[in-house]
Amino acid sequence: MKKRVMPVLIVIGLILAVLIVGVASLIIRRYTPTSKSADLAAYYGLEDETQAALIINDEVKKSAGLFRNGEVYMSYSDVESFLDTNFYLDEINQQMLLSDPSGIRALSDSDVTEKGAPALIRENDTYYLAVNYIKSYTDMVVNVYEKPARAVIRTRWSGLNQVTVTKDAAVRVRGGIRSDILENVKKGEKLVFLEKLDHWTKVSTQKGSIGYVENKSISEQKKAEDHIADTGLEFPSITKDYKLNLGFHQVTSQEANQALQEVISRTSGLNTVSPTWFSILDNGGTISSLASRDYVDQAHQMGLEVWGLIDNFNENVSVTEALKNSQTRGRIIAQLMDQASACGMDGINVDFEQLPKDSIPHFLQFLRELTIQAHQRNLVVSVDNPVPQNYNRYYKRGAQGKIVDYVIIMGYDEHFSGGDKAGSVSSLLFVENGIKQTLSEVPKEKVVNAIPFYTRVWTEAFGQELPTSEVLGMDGTDRYMQEHQMTKKWDEKIGQNIAISEDDSARYTIWVEDEQSIEEKMKVIQKYGLAGVAEWRLGMERNTVWDIINRYNT
Repeated sequence: MKKRVMPVLIVIGLILAVLIVGVASLIIRRYTPTSKSADLAAYYGLEDETQAALIINDEVKKSAGLFRNGEVYMSYSDVESFLDTNFYLDEINQQMLLSDPSGIRALSDSDVTEKGAPALIRENDTYYLAVNYIKSYTDMVVNVYEKPARAVIRTRWSGLNQVTVTKDAAVRVRGGIRSDILENVKKGEKLVFLEKLDHWTKVSTQKGSIGYVENKSISEQKKAEDHIADTGLEFPSITKDYKLNLGFHQVTSQEANQALQEVISRTSGLNTVSPTWFSILDNGGTISSLASRDYVDQAHQMGLEVWGLIDNFNENVSVTEALKNSQTRGRIIAQLMDQASACGMDGINVDFEQLPKDSIPHFLQFLRELTIQAHQRNLVVSVDNPVPQNYNRYYKRGAQGKIVDYVIIMGYDEHFSGGDKAGSVSSLLFVENGIKQTLSEVPKEKVVNAIPFYTRVWTEAFGQELPTSEVLGMDGTDRYMQEHQMTKKWDEKIGQNIAISEDDSARYTIWVEDEQSIEEKMKVIQKYGLAGVAEWRLGMERNTVWDIINRYNT
């Protein structure tokens, strides 16, 4: 009997031993960090050694660059999309242009990197710029690495936090010790902090690894060291030593110029007036003009500068088609310079609205060429922009701010004629968000916020889906409320009085622009230390708003 039991016990023991070894092996594998390195070429999505990864502001871009002559090259489309530079591809003349305050030049074979490699190459009808050449003319930090080839680029430093490695550690693809290693980091290295989890922190390294490191191996996050700006070819600005108070004056005919004295007599504290004098008429760059020497002389006698406004409101004009042609841009600018000399105006305000995305590179080049010539004549250049929204992020306000003297936020048209919803023209949250978003790209010394002197009375007819509206000035709003026996009530959240009434056919609502709402907007302008305020438009305000504006615009 014993002889039969012994083999069974031995088998059972062997099975248990195998199980114990297996379990132990699983435990060891689970709790022992892997030393396996990740395939970096696959991680960066590179197909072969001729490609280079682009890691920009802690993000691996989907599009790859080229690796040639020991240099990393970016396609012009990527340069235009991801960076704020003064490079511009003139597609019509097949030239890469570089603008600086003294003028514009086309890149040639003599333009090379520090290694002697070409600054510009062309492959498969695509233009590529060497990142080490771009950095010489752009506020950016670049580190280039090989095996695999990659360029690690930083252009943004606002809100940047970092952690310090407290003991040698591994940055892994994912949080977890069994995840492959992207990079080993040494004690004392600085890593960009991205996100903290329970046991791991997402970081970005100088070599372009974006992964996870154990919390126990790093310090607490703190604000990164201040960046010392190297602005490359940022244009020198003409700045005023006072807060701007700019009133837009709608001028629709030569006769309307004669109303300047009457319009200005209602104001106080105004130091700049921007008459709507110029408009592009066709894709060839012809402009119309209502400019008047008498108007400018009269304004100067009242202590006002005159910044003539040019718009793109003609429905027959394609901004993209007009501005992508260097001859057309030059024609528009030449006419503006001639008009400025003839009438003696002090600046130009560019009010090109509803710009399509494909027009932005050409628009920026127009601003560069305009600013170069305007500054040679001591003319200020300002540009109007809508409040930043998801659908207009592509406006590249940061690039605009490096070219022109002032960026003006049109802090109105939150709800507009033809929209599908009735609402405020300019609620307080809308205004403040617009300012904050703009300041994330443009320094406050260049930012002006425009406020509305108008509002809309909205009619929501019963049985109709879309509302209609009409524009009213401040006095007109008061008359309307009196005629319709409307009582206004203050809404703290939106920073406005609201008046509502109904009859058998419709509901009528006004988000009122008055002294109270103007004061709330001016508090925000003062809070963020902006370069000043603008108003659309003169003649729609009450005299009493000027004391409020002047109180906060200091």
